Amino acid sequence: MRAAAAQHEKQGNSQAGEDGKKCKAYEVGHITDYLLNFTRKFFFITLAAIFFAGLGLRLGFWQLSRAAQKEAVQAAMAAQSLQGPLDTTAVTQLPSLEAGLYRAVKVTGKWEAAHSVYLDNRQMDGKVGFFVFTPLRLQSSEQVVMVQRGWVARNFEARANLPAVQSPPGWVRVEGHIAPPPSKLYEPGTAGVGLIRQNLDLTQFRQESGLAMAEFTIRQTGPASEGVRRDWPAVNLGVEKHYGYAFQWFAMSALVLGLYLWFQIFRRNAAPLKETLPHVPPPRL
Repeated sequence: MRAAAAQHEKQGNSQAGEDGKKCKAYEVGHITDYLLNFTRKFFFITLAAIFFAGLGLRLGFWQLSRAAQKEAVQAAMAAQSLQGPLDTTAVTQLPSLEAGLYRAVKVTGKWEAAHSVYLDNRQMDGKVGFFVFTPLRLQSSEQVVMVQRGWVARNFEARANLPAVQSPPGWVRVEGHIAPPPSKLYEPGTAGVGLIRQNLDLTQFRQESGLAMAEFTIRQTGPASEGVRRDWPAVNLGVEKHYGYAFQWFAMSALVLGLYLWFQIFRRNAAPLKETLPHVPPPRL
């Protein structure tokens, strides 16, 4: 009986030892897997944080560069406006739009009224109407420049009934400044032709009319006359918009970095430190 009990106890101790070894092996393997998963997770989170923070910084600096470019254009526009007006001869000799953009002009020419164009869905003072464009053949030259003459109201009941715009015959004096072609609105399909249009493409109009059109236009200024209004809005390049976008991108980068440092660095290191601190019982009163 004693021999059987001793044998059973020996087998029990042996089994317990094997179970202990298996338990330790399981713990070691579990810890290894946990550390491996933790390392992979930390790596991918770090990579994602670097990517999104870097993307925000890159886009923020790009917006700042766009703002700097537009500020340079505004400075050039201001410098151009301070110079004296260009006469007819000087306008005919302009090599490009950029050479005289927003420069004041005083030119003499004759209206090509048969080629006038009304651009639809254009606003002035919050009202919808037409921008009137008429080519002007410059004096002592074959060059023709498109003049943005002003705005007229639209007849919403009869779109084809256009308000009268006077184009006096003979030589006329036009004051204004050099301007780029009109901005384009959304237009499905091909560009329209005819008297009423959605957009005006100077290259297409040059081929259509056969006129020696310049690549720039003249935006006529002055009080209302000849049936059109000329309350042109001030040119706004939207510099403030780019600074606002830059701030948003930089804020996103700061938020990503802040969340990463808090959850992946500070909180992760603070937990082990809290466990190692000795427990101090509260004082007894």
